Amino acid sequence: MAKHRNDILQGTLGLLVLQTLAVRGPLHGYAITAAIEGTSAELLRVEEGSLYPALHRMEQQGWLTSKWGLTDKNREARFYEVTRAGRAQLARERRTWDRLTEGVGRVLRYA
Repeated sequence: MAKHRNDILQGTLGLLVLQTLAVRGPLHGYAITAAIEGTSAELLRVEEGSLYPALHRMEQQGWLTSKWGLTDKNREARFYEVTRAGRAQLARERRTWDRLTEGVGRVLRYA
């Protein structure tokens, strides 16, 4: 029997990170992961090996800024925050996601 996987669909990690940060404000990497997993009722899993390259890429694209700070456990961590350009990207990605899910839904209902 195949193992059930709940890894995030390719291309949706950026959308989920931007949405999480837009709603919750600045968070460090582990908190972003925990927020996505918790909000999805553990249906989605964010792998560390995927998250940090995505954060770095989004920061290079100007969608996020980051600064060092202390976590609740008094540990140093990099905190990420959505920029104005990141909010615009989030809006674009949400429109794309809405079109994609509508199309998939139509195929599943009528194919």
